[in-house]
Amino acid sequence: MASSAPAVQEPFDLIRLSLNERVFVKLRGDRELTGVLHAYDGHMNLIMSDVEETMMIVDVPADGVMLPGSGAVKVAKRRLDMLFVRGDGVILVSPPART
Repeated sequence: MASSAPAVQEPFDLIRLSLNERVFVKLRGDRELTGVLHAYDGHMNLIMSDVEETMMIVDVPADGVMLPGSGAVKVAKRRLDMLFVRGDGVILVSPPART
């Protein structure tokens, strides 16, 4: 029985099928993005719109010694209309859930 869904044969196929859909992107430096993917290339450079960026910021104690549980983690968020993401900072791109 033939399936009408496009075949996924390589990782970039998942990215191609996610164009114009909301994706989750994990970046280096404890940053995460969710937004609509408009374009990508082989280097994983991405163009996204309607982006929410989440940054995890760890406060180092005044004495500079990081013990387990000693640093406070703050979460900062911002919204951006359009964003170009350089591919060398991309760790993960998660397509939308498909049913």
